[in-house]
Amino acid sequence: MKIAISTESTCDLPRDLLDKYKLETIAYSIILGDEIVEDDASVPAKIFEFVEQTKKLPQTSAINEEQYKEYFKSLLEKYDAVIHISLSSGLTSSTAHAITAAEALKNVHVIDSKSLSTGIALLCIYARELADKGESVESIVEKVKSRVDAVQASFIVERLDYLYKGGRCSKLALFGANLLKIRPQIVVKDGFMSPAKKYRGKIEKVIKDYCADTLEEFNNADKKIAFITHTTTTPEMIENAKVALAGAGFKEIYDTTAGGTITAHCGEHVLGILYLNDGDKF
Repeated sequence: MKIAISTESTCDLPRDLLDKYKLETIAYSIILGDEIVEDDASVPAKIFEFVEQTKKLPQTSAINEEQYKEYFKSLLEKYDAVIHISLSSGLTSSTAHAITAAEALKNVHVIDSKSLSTGIALLCIYARELADKGESVESIVEKVKSRVDAVQASFIVERLDYLYKGGRCSKLALFGANLLKIRPQIVVKDGFMSPAKKYRGKIEKVIKDYCADTLEEFNNADKKIAFITHTTTTPEMIENAKVALAGAGFKEIYDTTAGGTITAHCGEHVLGILYLNDGDKF
């Protein structure tokens, strides 16, 4: 059976990795004032320019039921079945639309990742590995769902400007954080983004401390794959994350750029490490 492993542009994978793991995608739309653009690698730069000029954040447009239905139908012309792994239902109404669209079709299955960015990608890659081994659709769906809660997805944000513009922190918190150089950690838990630890100081050192703390707290990693996913960065930020992950024993470490979703919420100089934290089972 030929099985499509599908996701959305919010998985934040570049074309070479989408091709490597044979993943199909449908794109979100980003609304920049009067302009609507498809979420791709060029969008972050457009978002930064838009925010600089307008002092407003862009909006993301949910994928509607009809768009999913047409997309799934197009996949069924090439595949016998579709397994679609979506952005967390706690962050978008798109997941509900995908589920409704799938229910109207045969052989389409939707899994709520309860994650975002390359947290979704980790589940997609696992699904592809299972499909390539010849496992049934039902087995793949069950096994992928069993790993949803194992995704460790978190990020460090250098400044709170975008979170403030999005109504996620107060003006007082913004002023204090920027004055004291507080760098908050944002974690994805139970499908939602929430603040966690607070770090202080130069962003490059903060990244080093954040990686060490995360690897210590989530110390049951499946070390086959880890992602470093970021918006704008300095080379030292990426190098510090790579050194930490390599030191922890990860075999494959991918460096990817976040797309419109993370960028629109968190802004510049954002970096996270993402991996599956259930190594004792794999």
